[in-house]
Amino acid sequence: MRSVDPHRLKLTPPPAWVGVALAAAAWLVIVVMSSPFGRLWGTGQDAYCYWFPDLAAPYAHSDWTQPIAYVYSPAFLQLLTPIRILPWQAYMAVWTVVLLAAVFVLTGRRWFAIGIVLAAMELAGGNIHLLLAAAMVIGFRYPAAWSFVLLTKVTPGIGLLWFVVRREWRQLAIALGATAVVVVVSFALLPDAWAQWIGVLSRVSGRDGTGTWAALPIPLLIRLPIAAVVVIWGARTDRRWAVPLAGMLALPALWYGGLSMLLAVIVLQKPGAPTATGHTGPGTTPPTTAI
Repeated sequence: MRSVDPHRLKLTPPPAWVGVALAAAAWLVIVVMSSPFGRLWGTGQDAYCYWFPDLAAPYAHSDWTQPIAYVYSPAFLQLLTPIRILPWQAYMAVWTVVLLAAVFVLTGRRWFAIGIVLAAMELAGGNIHLLLAAAMVIGFRYPAAWSFVLLTKVTPGIGLLWFVVRREWRQLAIALGATAVVVVVSFALLPDAWAQWIGVLSRVSGRDGTGTWAALPIPLLIRLPIAAVVVIWGARTDRRWAVPLAGMLALPALWYGGLSMLLAVIVLQKPGAPTATGHTGPGTTPPTTAI
């Protein structure tokens, strides 16, 4: 009887059509379950927080324990204006497509189906963790993508230490400069809302999800230094997947759905993928999966 060499065993991803079919099925189920007559099993509970607020008073509900709380910057609401004007279920249809696209960015075509299964809870809830991870992946090539991270959950921006440790000052300047431009434009349109957001951040700081069933009971003050160490280690050893891992650890509240950010490891562990400067690692070949 021939022995099997464990080093030759490979996990074979499902065919590409399975991912497409699963994405279509997931989209249909989520849209149907987000019926305006009553969301089933909490479908879209987080996405609702981005649809419901009024730009005239975006922080009328800003206690993160409220089901309709909104605590991100005014710029995020302004960005979503084109789809927020849609009826609720139509908004969810578009929003779910956006999240499925983020899964594709994080997994590529080969592992798309697996990514959908692993991110099912996050897709159903409609939070932005998948988009945060996608912004970090894209941010290696286009650092301006980091503005999305800094203007939403803020603390996962600890990943910018990657550029600091590697002395990639141009990339850091682009990330911070793009964020500053967005802030200036948004502030010019909604100055009062920005003043309110600063107040919201100071009010909710320290309330990092401990004590609630939906988050891991580890305070941010413990997780944030660990996240910084992870980024520094990753930057010094050229392990890009350490950035979304650190970003997950640095979430204001480590919700269980935030674990979906680890899907970024799939694309970022590929050898030879381009960095922000467009170079690949030594002795590697360019990847076949675009980000």
